[in-house]
Amino acid sequence: MSSEDIRTVPKSSELIALEQKGYIIGKKIGQGSYAIVRKAEFIDKTTSRVMKLACKIFDKENAPEDFLHKFFPRELEILTKIDNPHLVQVHSILQRGPRVFIFMRYADNGDLLDHIKRAGPVAESNARTWFSQMLAGLEYLHSKNIAHRDLKCENILMTKRFNVKIADFGFARYCVDKEGRRVLSRTYCGSAAYAAPEVISGNPYNPKLADIWSLGVITFIMLNAAMPFDDSNLKQLFKEQTSNILSHQVKVKDILSHQVKNLVGQILEPDITKRIRLDAIKAHDWLRYKSMVRRKVLPGQKLVHSNLSVKQTPKTAFTARERHPLA
Repeated sequence: MSSEDIRTVPKSSELIALEQKGYIIGKKIGQGSYAIVRKAEFIDKTTSRVMKLACKIFDKENAPEDFLHKFFPRELEILTKIDNPHLVQVHSILQRGPRVFIFMRYADNGDLLDHIKRAGPVAESNARTWFSQMLAGLEYLHSKNIAHRDLKCENILMTKRFNVKIADFGFARYCVDKEGRRVLSRTYCGSAAYAAPEVISGNPYNPKLADIWSLGVITFIMLNAAMPFDDSNLKQLFKEQTSNILSHQVKVKDILSHQVKNLVGQILEPDITKRIRLDAIKAHDWLRYKSMVRRKVLPGQKLVHSNLSVKQTPKTAFTARERHPLA
């Protein structure tokens, strides 16, 4: 067992205390920079109903100072303020000593990246539905002046009925100060593959516009089962992003509609003054079907095999203390 696992395995006393509240901790199912995610169950003692949950466990004694005093308090505050069907629902937040247990609804069908690796490109009709659901969740966050700042396929979770929900608010932050004035982000966090060019360039940026870019990257990956840009080198990544040329995979580009290609191109616009805004996205021809947000969907049809390149991104390509100006 790794040192990270040891730090976040609940102690016997913690397990007993959690069980008294109805929570049963299970096996590890994921890991982030400063937390472990485990399966869990909540047993309602009055009805005996069992609810499947995921539990994100933080050990505050082993987290860096900037995380403890900046990112973690923000995440906890934001989690208690959001309530939307297109965001992962928090069941409860408990603390015992230095450990914090965040219980969330369990995603029965894993995350979007796992689905794409398993099934290949998502059929455009399903992609439209999932895009609409992500858009609704993002619009809700932005209406609350909250930016996610780490949108990626791994943070899009799939429910039992194959609807999608935005998860992981570890880098989320408010976009206005106490006086209601807009605040630019100066922390370069998230995953490089999904980061907007203004983030890669190392300048203060509007996090809402950066979220829109990330949504475009997710959409491209859904449709192509491949990344839109090569993120192995930041300088090359920035060059590809700012060239404003997108090339859809040969095996799918002829079956994708002009409307979706147009929308993705407007989202992945490197010039922030020209990048499409949420209101315009909602009014785009590709989203003319109003029923898409609530409609039940099934897994996308497998169009190609795993020869297309889609990969897991690291939890943090940037950290709170790193800047990535181009050399």
